[in-house]
Amino acid sequence: MSTISVQDIVGEIIAQRPMLAHVFEAAGVDYCCGGKKTLEVACREKGLDPQAFADKLVRSEAASEGEPLADAAAMSLTELADHIEHTHHAYLRSELPRLDALTEKVASVHGGEDARLHDVRKTLLSLAAEMTSHMMKEEQILFPMIRRLEMSDALPKFHCGSIANPIRQMEMEHNDAGSALERMRALTDEYTPPDWACNTYRVMLDALARLELDMHQHVHKEDNVLFPSAFKLEAGLAERAKA
Repeated sequence: MSTISVQDIVGEIIAQRPMLAHVFEAAGVDYCCGGKKTLEVACREKGLDPQAFADKLVRSEAASEGEPLADAAAMSLTELADHIEHTHHAYLRSELPRLDALTEKVASVHGGEDARLHDVRKTLLSLAAEMTSHMMKEEQILFPMIRRLEMSDALPKFHCGSIANPIRQMEMEHNDAGSALERMRALTDEYTPPDWACNTYRVMLDALARLELDMHQHVHKEDNVLFPSAFKLEAGLAERAKA
């Protein structure tokens, strides 16, 4: 496990470990304009215990590196739907507002040096709006249908007909989200910071890269595991109803 000293420079900590920026943000510790201060000085200015905060950073880094991947194929449909809501939907509801603030700040400060940053922000806002609606439809319509399927001995009657109809819509929206992620990757040169990038810029790129990774895992669990299993279950109940 790596160590972080209270004498380390705040800006250097974030430059080397951008994934820890959310810990600084939650505590109100400035890592950009105030990035030249030691961690001890920055913490004391905020009334924080420097060593306790350093220990928290170490724990957060270890947790981010050691998160086990969930075995989606081993879960029941209900368990997988719950997992997606509690893991990926919760992540998006927390991270999208943070990325809203980061992209706004970086575009306003550095958009003159690279106009593409305004396009990054527009793309992020469009993705956020679509995913907010998407998650609501899954949580209020599709996932309850899937849970009902799994609990039923007979084929349920859904207001939309086959479960294939809402699934088809979700898959189309997944494709749209994938296009947005590809656009942001291209606009940021695959999340590569320019030499002149400040720490906030670097944190934004790290957050976008992590968003892409989580979205890929999220969509995989739905498109390749949850949805095909729901199709198969519905087809099985339909065949049983004919017998």
